[in-house]
Amino acid sequence: MNIALKMTLLLFYFCGVTGCNFEEPVEVVQPSPPPSFMDALTAPPEDPPEPVHPADVHITAAQMKEFGIVVKEAAAATISLEFQLPGEIVANADKLVHIGPKVPGVVSEVQKSIGDRVTAGEVLAILDSRELAKSKSQYLACAARVELARSTFTREENLWNQKIGSEQDYLEAKAGFEESKIELRNAKQTLHAIGLSESDVVKLPTEPDTELTRFEMRAPFAGEIISRHLVQGELLQEDSHAFIVADLTEVWVNLAVYQKYLPSIQVGQKVVVSPGTGEQQHNGTLSYISPIIEEATRTATARVVLGNQGGLLRPGLFVTAVISTGNLDVAVAVSKNAITEVSGKTVIFIQSGHGFIPREVETGRSDGVLVEITDGLSVAETYASEGVFSIKSEMQKEDFGSGHGHSH
Repeated sequence: MNIALKMTLLLFYFCGVTGCNFEEPVEVVQPSPPPSFMDALTAPPEDPPEPVHPADVHITAAQMKEFGIVVKEAAAATISLEFQLPGEIVANADKLVHIGPKVPGVVSEVQKSIGDRVTAGEVLAILDSRELAKSKSQYLACAARVELARSTFTREENLWNQKIGSEQDYLEAKAGFEESKIELRNAKQTLHAIGLSESDVVKLPTEPDTELTRFEMRAPFAGEIISRHLVQGELLQEDSHAFIVADLTEVWVNLAVYQKYLPSIQVGQKVVVSPGTGEQQHNGTLSYISPIIEEATRTATARVVLGNQGGLLRPGLFVTAVISTGNLDVAVAVSKNAITEVSGKTVIFIQSGHGFIPREVETGRSDGVLVEITDGLSVAETYASEGVFSIKSEMQKEDFGSGHGHSH
């Protein structure tokens, strides 16, 4: 056996024992090492973030007219510095009265209810009062004693002047007459305190006995009944509050002033009050500022007095008051309606050759009409002051048409 054959047989034997694999070897790929600090410095810069909206919003002249789009030039302006305060309308406490019977009695008739308008002296309710009858009877008795004492004094005075009567009888008659007048005066004051007028007292001697117990609760001035606490047949005491009458032709507005605003306000300052009902604004002045901070709210109460001839300012109505503290000159200002939001950013629409371009801006102070622009806009640039919503809608249409997914 030659050497070549021996070598071939030996190779086959070795492979049978060890299991030789004749497949192609697999290349092992080593993982790339992480980029080094120098690699990061030399790497090309990433694409910059997409702007608010890179393309023009195409608006034709016809569309501007149709949508009511108005353009203005940005310019310097004077902004009124002001702040808002919450408030509530309340009845004028100087023109509000609690009405009670002033004598105990049983309610025999109720003539007025909540919401009724009354005139000065108008009867609200009638009571049957024994205490009143007692006071009236005492007055009538005093009046009768005065007449008797007057007659006795006149007779004794004549006798004394004629030297017929004694001096003692004359003096006693005179003293009795004076005492009776004092008693009558006290009885009349009692009736006045109860609520009877002078004309009511004068009519007492001719008043029927059935009227002695009649007590009339009357309105002291013209106004509106805002509260009633009595029913027919109820026994009222002299300290009962049966009615509350308020003259609402003038009301108070109580404002809650936060501590930070207290140094900026003073009595006599102009205030514009806006009811929450969307009605017209009312101009007034601060008439009072409380020197005390309320512990619960940490605010002080300020007051504005407003005329209310039309009756639209109802007590209990919440309002917002605007107080101006001065003026501020700013370099660039735009109309408040020009400000909008696109993709979470504050923008205004700048007029371009084919329409408008949204531009991000930074805003400063505002007086509700003008807004200060602190960055992003220059004087004399033309912007959309009205019709911004329509421009924004057109921009959304173009986005959908081009497949962009901007959120506005």
